[in-house]
Amino acid sequence: MPRHSNFAGFLSAKVRKNGHKAKKNENKFIFLLGFLAGRLFYATFAAMKVIVSKEIEQVCPGFVGACVEADVVNSAYSEELWQEIHALGDEYRRTLTTETVKELPSIAATRRIYRACGKDPSRYRPASEALIRRMLQGKELYQIDTLVDLINLASIRFGYSIGGFDASKFAGDTLTLGIGRAGEPYEGIGRGLLNIEGLPVYRDDLGGVGTPTSDNERTKIGLSTRRLLVLVNGYDGNEERVCRNADYILSLLSRYCQSSGGSYQLYR
Repeated sequence: MPRHSNFAGFLSAKVRKNGHKAKKNENKFIFLLGFLAGRLFYATFAAMKVIVSKEIEQVCPGFVGACVEADVVNSAYSEELWQEIHALGDEYRRTLTTETVKELPSIAATRRIYRACGKDPSRYRPASEALIRRMLQGKELYQIDTLVDLINLASIRFGYSIGGFDASKFAGDTLTLGIGRAGEPYEGIGRGLLNIEGLPVYRDDLGGVGTPTSDNERTKIGLSTRRLLVLVNGYDGNEERVCRNADYILSLLSRYCQSSGGSYQLYR
């Protein structure tokens, strides 16, 4: 019997030798491999469980979040997406100021939670507020990649602080929303070590992965990201608006990141 470098080569040789019957068996074998691969993929990316801790419930009993998950294809830049971002910036410069932006219900609620947890929201601004303020000041937003830029647009549009993550980088299958502790290690994206004491923080099995101010380097999105997880933080308790934000994210992913499905679940 000739030597083969892999099982697929061996199978192909057997097929040629045994003719039509073996060809039918090969098709069944390929179908079975595909089925098993699909089952394995589903098991690997089963829906993430998100838990809201008692300490968050105490400071924000009405909290509602949305966990969005989708298969995606990232890209370095999308001109059409940036046209949307610039159009929204023009709209906000006509209707908002750096003072009135703090009064938007979603941002005002996040600022209240910061204070309730012991953090100064003017020193550690929620990301949504920081992004809109940058627009109002006439500064360009940082262009990262299509997924990150898209999540920033969704945050700016609705005012919620939104965390975006490469789902393959999480440790475990559960995220817990709690409050940062003194001395807790946390490396913010592009910010270095960040003092998250008194900040709402999502943790996986290894530690913090996201706060409303900055997400963590360990689970950040990159061009190789294929499975995306997004967390919409509704500290204002407005379930209808949180759902609209999640639906908006799914529509953006369909248009700009080749996502053919995706889904979201609410948690509270």
